[in-house]
Amino acid sequence: MRIVFVFILLLFSVTVKAENIKPFTSDGCSSFPDGTFDHKELWLSCCTAHDYAYWQGGTYEERLVADKELHQCVSKTGEPQIAKLMLAGVRVGGSPYFPTSFRWGYGWSYPRWYNVLTEAERKQIKSIKNGPYKAFKQD
Repeated sequence: MRIVFVFILLLFSVTVKAENIKPFTSDGCSSFPDGTFDHKELWLSCCTAHDYAYWQGGTYEERLVADKELHQCVSKTGEPQIAKLMLAGVRVGGSPYFPTSFRWGYGWSYPRWYNVLTEAERKQIKSIKNGPYKAFKQD
């Protein structure tokens, strides 16, 4: 009887853990301007690509890569100092431990923390990526 009870508990915990990622949303550069006074959306595409990575979440190393890509992208717009400032902001404010709308893994229910995406989760993300939104990066 105990084995059946344990099996039911394990089965329940697995089904509770399974969830669907929410549709992708982006707030641009969050609380930071999307560009300069003259070019109001100069680095907006960089922020949208960064938001796409943050929406998915994943490991600490994947977050570090996403943050470095944001820095490189904004630097390529001719604003290396802004890129450094943005990098500092996302490293401090983008932690998955804060219940914010722009945290690492914000597409999943809070708390998510740092987790390797399962194959099923990657398939969900890919099906959405191939839908109305395609991630883009500024070269």
